[in-house]
Amino acid sequence: MSIRINLDVEMAKQKKGLTELAGEVDITLANLSILKNNKAKAVRLSTLNAICKALHCQPGDILEYVPDEENKEEN
Repeated sequence: MSIRINLDVEMAKQKKGLTELAGEVDITLANLSILKNNKAKAVRLSTLNAICKALHCQPGDILEYVPDEENKEEN
């Protein structure tokens, strides 16, 4: 997939752990972990909104487009 989720980077910047963020966003630890580890195939806008509110960031701080050539090198 050409979209990379950099949630782990934003969490580190804000010094927030999974449990703390999951509580603030009202999402299960399992689902937040899927997002954090860049394994998600989709994300609801309401979830993205809650994450951005909790981390005081913009959606572009979390989501990044990576051209297919760069993406293939990682797989």
